[in-house]
Amino acid sequence: MLAKPVDAVPEGPGLVHQPKWDGWRCIAFREADGVYLQSRVGRNLTTYFPDISRALRTLPHGVVLDGELIVWERGRTNFALLQRRITAGRGLLRLARDCPAHYVLFDLLADAGGELVLELPLSERRARLEQLLIDAPTELTQTPQTTDMQQVADWLLNWTVAAGIEGVVSKRLAGRYEPGRRGWWKFRTRLVTEAIVGGVTGSMRSPVTALLGRFDRRGRLRYTGRTHPLTRVQREQLGAMLSPLHPVQHYRAVSAHPWPEPLPASWSGQLERPEPLQYVQVEPTVVAEIDADVAFEHGRWRHGVRYARPRPDMSVYDVPLLLGEEEGYFGDLG
Repeated sequence: MLAKPVDAVPEGPGLVHQPKWDGWRCIAFREADGVYLQSRVGRNLTTYFPDISRALRTLPHGVVLDGELIVWERGRTNFALLQRRITAGRGLLRLARDCPAHYVLFDLLADAGGELVLELPLSERRARLEQLLIDAPTELTQTPQTTDMQQVADWLLNWTVAAGIEGVVSKRLAGRYEPGRRGWWKFRTRLVTEAIVGGVTGSMRSPVTALLGRFDRRGRLRYTGRTHPLTRVQREQLGAMLSPLHPVQHYRAVSAHPWPEPLPASWSGQLERPEPLQYVQVEPTVVAEIDADVAFEHGRWRHGVRYARPRPDMSVYDVPLLLGEEEGYFGDLG
């Protein structure tokens, strides 16, 4: 079951709210001969999470669960450590030992013996899930939920920074579980900030999306993310402001552009989009105001950001710098 993005947390009787965790959505099948972990796009994740598979083996056969795989680091979710499970290779078992994963559960699709519970209301599915997890290993935990909007406000104000949640998911207590339907609502915590346009997809005069960057303390422009598709008006407005790259003038022929072309697939951080991204490099002189969520890690927004407008009143040197650990991370990328 999926969630529809909303611009405000819905309120009203019969609604319940849960934190939106910063991890990988996962359906877990406790089968008679083992465990199968499936990502939202159908990918088999079982091999990468031996710690979670081991914990799920303590549950009755036939159970099917829905939740989020996360990794904690110093009390906060760390998406980069979660991604490392895919590339760890022979170091996977050591990584699982040093940086254990947790499976935060928010729904039950089938109970012990394979009894389907999709038609039951969420309140009853939640009660059954709670009973199922009474003696479960600590790697398996039930997500908090509340009907108190003051609690929701506390999550959004404090947990976003302290625990690394991305927002809130709202659901109907009487709702059924309907696979593939956007019957829930998700509100992402967002911020308004600025970034530098370093490239575009499409053409320079009619850009489809903008590739964004920020300078580090050494003055090097680092890639930080990509916008959602621009509207027709935004394309015309931004396209009129962009200029072709002049490498000799600005980079003294050391490099035509600080980013490679095409953009490596690993820079996007999206496992379901493994292809390098073709784009047009532009002179990094235009500042864009953007609306982004809080999933900003190692100097990049993992999700697409919303392009709001150009900021011709701002210099590129007025844009916030990348500081601290982001510089070390990007330094390995040349």
